[in-house]
Amino acid sequence: MKLASETLWLILGFTGQAVFTGRFVLQWLYSEFQKRSVIPVAFWYLSMLGSAILLVYAIYREDPVFIAGQSFGMVVYLRNLQLIRQQAKSVKES
Repeated sequence: MKLASETLWLILGFTGQAVFTGRFVLQWLYSEFQKRSVIPVAFWYLSMLGSAILLVYAIYREDPVFIAGQSFGMVVYLRNLQLIRQQAKSVKES
């Protein structure tokens, strides 16, 4: 049973890493499409999702370095989403 549990945790870890890597692919393709460097809003949502999954995995692995890194990243991603919402709100009000 322990082997099955470990396999599930590895799948979760790799899923989190795939989502986290997907944000870079998204940003690259979006920038290529726009012909300039652009960070779409979806980049920040993928960042949050990937980071949350990786944080759960890091907590399971009891890795304080990984936990600290993913925790700080989530603060940055959340703040960027708040700034985007504030900007959209101020544009809407103008």
